[in-house]
Amino acid sequence: MPSIRLKPLSQQTIVITGASSGIGLATARKAAQAGARVFLISRNAEALQRIAEELRGRGAQADFAAADVGDQAALQAAADKCRQVFGGWDSWVNDAGTSVYGGLEQTPLEDQRRLFDTNYWGVVHGSMIAAKELRGRGGAIVNIGSVLSDRAMILQGTYSATKHAVRAFTDALRMELGRDGAPVSVTLIKPSGIETGFQDHGRNLLGTPGIRVPPPAYEPQLVARAILHACEHRKREIVVGFGGHAISLMGQVFPRATDLVMEAVGFTAQTSNKRPPRERADNLYAPREDGTEKSVTRPVAPVRKTSLFLEAQLHPALTATVLAGLGVLVLGAAAARRGLRPRSF
Repeated sequence: MPSIRLKPLSQQTIVITGASSGIGLATARKAAQAGARVFLISRNAEALQRIAEELRGRGAQADFAAADVGDQAALQAAADKCRQVFGGWDSWVNDAGTSVYGGLEQTPLEDQRRLFDTNYWGVVHGSMIAAKELRGRGGAIVNIGSVLSDRAMILQGTYSATKHAVRAFTDALRMELGRDGAPVSVTLIKPSGIETGFQDHGRNLLGTPGIRVPPPAYEPQLVARAILHACEHRKREIVVGFGGHAISLMGQVFPRATDLVMEAVGFTAQTSNKRPPRERADNLYAPREDGTEKSVTRPVAPVRKTSLFLEAQLHPALTATVLAGLGVLVLGAAAARRGLRPRSF
């Protein structure tokens, strides 16, 4: 197993794709706050410029390049600019992604291919560029999958397929780098439903005013926390939000029952009567209005700001100690209760 030493965030340069909104934007802000140099990539040059100026105004070192991650040459040019500005990178985060909501038979094949260009090939292109440099200097590659990397969601079949592919690619890349002794950490982040512009930007083929992630939904800052933890610590996978993870587990243990539940509630759980602003809707083929971490359409359900499940993964030793302490307390209380019982004669 190769020896991997990751720098503190304050000493890192971090490349983030999909940085103009949602999880990518939340990660960029949090990384800059921690003292990292950040290099932002997305298709929306105007939004990136505003975000870079915002970060610089807060004292951070930030720069950007507009590129479609599905275009390998464009992404390579963006990486070359990062190398010129910051001398390279220590962590590379592949976050760019979008979705198509619709039945597989109703989703045009060109839309399915386009979604793979962004969600899958964007990860491949970014990982290959990152790995080539990090083999020599060490660092982290952080790929954003989904809880749907483990369990397909009805009416998001193509999206689920892209995230299954991302997981397989990430696992294979980790093994190959490990076999070669490369000092590179490769992490898959698997968010549950996250309250971002994902709902505004996704292509809607369902015939409803709006779409949404199935509840429960979580704050994008939780995913940013997981991503930046992976930039500093060697982790295989991190799941954000137990709600989505529970569905994945249910699918593994009771696959047919999970099918039936999704068939019954999948449509209502993913649709909304709240239409997103026209300037933000459907970014499958071209960038739309960006610059926010969350959806501008009010969420249908409450959004969770904390996740004990995430904290347990980030601090396993502390979690084990706390659980052991609670176990001792429970056993002690049970023993004391037995000792107080009156004797029968």
